[in-house]
Amino acid sequence: SGTQDSDWTIKRLLDWTSGFFKSKGLDSARLGAEILLSEALRCQRIELYTRFAEVPDDDVLATYRDWVKRHAAGEPVAYLVGSKEFYSLKFEVDSRVLIPRPETEHVVIAAIDAVKSMDRETVAIVDVGTGSGCIAITLATQLPQARFLATDVRASAIELASSNAARHQMESRIEFVVGDLLAPV
Repeated sequence: SGTQDSDWTIKRLLDWTSGFFKSKGLDSARLGAEILLSEALRCQRIELYTRFAEVPDDDVLATYRDWVKRHAAGEPVAYLVGSKEFYSLKFEVDSRVLIPRPETEHVVIAAIDAVKSMDRETVAIVDVGTGSGCIAITLATQLPQARFLATDVRASAIELASSNAARHQMESRIEFVVGDLLAPV
């Protein structure tokens, strides 16, 4: 038995949701729809394209519909799903921290280039206002000769950043300290 037009297939869900998000003036409408649905299905985004004809079960649909409503009302996709990809790494995020922005990857690239142009065996890097820890952690994965200190005025942010460092096995390379700006240095 084939799927009927009335069935909410993955393709139909993505198409409808993308249009809905666009009508609400939301940026990256298709990407948001794909992230929410892949997280609800607990699969990789790319898998959606091989599963277009599949009809998700009621639990998945309930979760997805809730997230779609909340995103349309202004809640960021990253907070809904609890993570954000940054420099090809996945970071846990929630309302304790700002969501890493794609433009921040330029800061990481510039820092990598700057460190590689130095003729030094070791280098110390301070990440002020670390938030999710995405900058320090990403740099630690790319710069084995560097040591890091990451500060944030909020203990809750330091807690989340430390968890993200552990997720990427960088916790031994970065010291996380609660403090205002450079005061902990």
